[in-house]
Amino acid sequence: QVQLTESGGGLVQAGDSLSLSCAVSERFLNAYAMAWFRQAPGKEREFVGVVSRGGGTTEYHDSVKGRVTISRDNTKTTAFLQINSQKPEDTAVYCCAGGGAVSSAVRHYTYWGRGTQVTVSS
Repeated sequence: QVQLTESGGGLVQAGDSLSLSCAVSERFLNAYAMAWFRQAPGKEREFVGVVSRGGGTTEYHDSVKGRVTISRDNTKTTAFLQINSQKPEDTAVYCCAGGGAVSSAVRHYTYWGRGTQVTVSS
């Protein structure tokens, strides 16, 4: 069984920074790209960003470029999402996912976490 477990969500004020972690139960996920998606109430799931399996390549959605950093530490089998200068519109459930390509498309991701809630107050 493969499990991805997000942590670090919570309530923050606009302008603050927050770091999320995604711990993976199986080491073979180190060979997969790791992405973050989010879904706000009443909205469609949105791609946030992705990091390649080695950590050397990242891609981000235009809406968060300049404010987020995705990284990974394969020795810990963990991916990270750093969100700076948070805005109320960042409020969402954030999920991590492992897949076979550095892509924004959901179809490329096989393994999914259950998500962690991030709430940004104005």
